[in-house]
Amino acid sequence: MTTAAPVLYLFGSAAPPVFDAAPVIQDAQARGFDVCLGLTPTAARWLRPQLAELERLTGHPVRSEYKIPGEPDVWPKADVIAVAPATFNTVNAWALGMTHDFVVGVVAEGIGKQIPMVTMPCVNAAYVQHRQFERSVGELRAMGVRVLYGEGGFQPNQPGQSKPNEYPWHLVLDAAQEIMRSPNG
Repeated sequence: MTTAAPVLYLFGSAAPPVFDAAPVIQDAQARGFDVCLGLTPTAARWLRPQLAELERLTGHPVRSEYKIPGEPDVWPKADVIAVAPATFNTVNAWALGMTHDFVVGVVAEGIGKQIPMVTMPCVNAAYVQHRQFERSVGELRAMGVRVLYGEGGFQPNQPGQSKPNEYPWHLVLDAAQEIMRSPNG
């Protein structure tokens, strides 16, 4: 008897590490996940030249927009959701329930559906000075989202000193695996 692979929704925002989507998908697949890729509208525009290849790699359409009511869902149900990189805008919109785009809408609803979730921001040190950011991180944690920020997660860099090759993707996938092994999800 075979069991289906757990479904990971991998959601990315428009920050430089999103360009690593293909190798991250391959790593997640090597860890046993069936991956569905969702992107914010800007991230989808950035990855437009790669979208066909990313769909081939995952075996699912890449989504960045809500489906029309009544249309069937083209993805299997999520077992776990990973939001990375999560920009300042995505973190704040999610915490505030501002479901202006597909990615934020799915994860905001995912809280109520009790889908296990992990996120890792990708923000610079100037953005994190805005008081709303820390409040949003605290809100997401209070709602049960594992936020990989600070020690043991993403460490902000100075504005203009992006280090996309140092984004710790493995922490996101490690957390997704841990969540799947946990008895409470």
